[in-house]
Amino acid sequence: MRTTQILPILLGGLAATASPLTPTALVTRDGKVVTARAAIEAIMPTSDSCADAQFKDECRTAAQAAPFMIKAMTNFSIGQIAGMLALIALESVEMKAKHNIVPGVAGQGTSNMMSPDFVKEYATSLFGASAVDGKSPQDVLALVTPDEHNFGSAPWFLRTKCTPEVQKKLLLGTDEGWDAYMGCVGVNGRLPERFNYWKSAKTVFGLK
Repeated sequence: MRTTQILPILLGGLAATASPLTPTALVTRDGKVVTARAAIEAIMPTSDSCADAQFKDECRTAAQAAPFMIKAMTNFSIGQIAGMLALIALESVEMKAKHNIVPGVAGQGTSNMMSPDFVKEYATSLFGASAVDGKSPQDVLALVTPDEHNFGSAPWFLRTKCTPEVQKKLLLGTDEGWDAYMGCVGVNGRLPERFNYWKSAKTVFGLK
C-alpha cells in the first residue's frame, strides 16, 4: 500500500457523496485528514481499549477494527459510512461484543447485531447454503464473527436489505437519511442513545 498519495475529499455539493476512505487508509473531516482509527474513536470513545471489556475475546479496539472497516466500506458515501458507524457503536457497545447479550437471543450478533435470520442469510451469501444448513444459530453466527466478516455485516445489510431509496437518502448524511436508515433496521433512531452516536458521526465527517 502506498503512503504518499492522499485523494482529496470535498464535502460540498455532489462531492459530499464521495467515499472518505482512500488508498492511504485515511478519512477526511471538513477537508482535513484524520486516520480511520481516530474517526472511529471519536464516534466510539471507549474503543481505544478492551481492558475493561466483559468479552475480551470479542472486543476490538478502533485500531484493530479500522483496516477491516476500510475494506468493507470503501464503496460507500460519507453519509452512509457515518450511519453504519453510528449503528455499530450502539449495537456492539462500541465494539465490545459480537453477540447479543441483552436479551440474549441465540445466534444474534455481528458488529451491527443482526437477527439470526439475517445472520444466516449473510453467512449463506459468503459461504453457500451447504456451509450453513443444519447448523445451530450459534454455529452460524460463529462463521461470520471473524473480523473480516464481522465488520462487513453492516455494509451487507445496507446494500441488500435497505431499499435504493433509503440508501440514497442516507447518501448525504442528513437526519432524514438517518431516520430512513433506522426505519430499515427496524428501530427508533431518535432515541437519545442512538441519536447521540449519529450526531457524533456527523461531527466527525463534517455533515450537517
